[in-house]
Amino acid sequence: MSDQAVAARKAFAVRLRDLRRDAGLTGRQLAALTGLHNTKISRIEHAQQNPSEDDIRAWCIACGAARQIPELIAAHREVEQMWAEHRRELRAGMVHIQSRSTPLYESTRLLRAYESNVVPGILQTRGYVVAALTTSARVHGLPLEDVEAAADARLSRQHLVTEPTGDNTYSFVIEAGALEHGFGGDAVMHEQLDFLLRVTRLPNVAFGIIPPLSGRTIRPGEGFYIFDDQLVRSEMWSGGFRTRRPDQIAYFVRIFDMLRELAVYGAAARELIEAARGFLQTRENS
Repeated sequence: MSDQAVAARKAFAVRLRDLRRDAGLTGRQLAALTGLHNTKISRIEHAQQNPSEDDIRAWCIACGAARQIPELIAAHREVEQMWAEHRRELRAGMVHIQSRSTPLYESTRLLRAYESNVVPGILQTRGYVVAALTTSARVHGLPLEDVEAAADARLSRQHLVTEPTGDNTYSFVIEAGALEHGFGGDAVMHEQLDFLLRVTRLPNVAFGIIPPLSGRTIRPGEGFYIFDDQLVRSEMWSGGFRTRRPDQIAYFVRIFDMLRELAVYGAAARELIEAARGFLQTRENS
């Protein structure tokens, strides 16, 4: 489970604990009023066991806080939905996963994205996409014959960045190391670097790169995407984190702003891209 999902679950447990304390009840007294075992109450308050929705209703009623039931149940569902197992989602197939995101990108006016290890998906060239999705398919045991169609689905939204027709704007921050993690071989990476050079000059895009060995005020971390101020998505090895909670979104916006302050833009970013190309050429000639 991601750090954010764990933190959200603990925060919900604290809310229930505070509700009991505000009502002046001990754990044993709450157990007597709700019919829940005292040990279960303790485990719930320490985020070691998830309460059911019936548990939440009984908890609120016993604490004289019945009006909070709808809010707490909604928050509980949000916490549970924060973490979606990849294997469950991938049963629908790679093409479906790529295609279903397109409406979200189309409706987003401001996309903020951070990546530490890869080029952001919407900025990937075809060769890079195919290589990256092939790697993902092998990791998750998915059919390789779906890769080309899934790549088409991902690339179908790239025009939103390169050929804007509305007021869509984009802010990308990547770690310099992401340029050196090659997918698809040297020729593919040269093409990808060429495309990123073009991206740095697009009027609707801010493309920042955090230089290597820069003085850090925040550590590198897993990539995440902020769609307006409505949704945050982050993909890890075993699952995907999602949240629409305003407090969580505000947290990621703050993290993004801290990362953005470390990045360089324009000519300085292009120098780092060319440095990555120089690394490729040195390797090719060695």
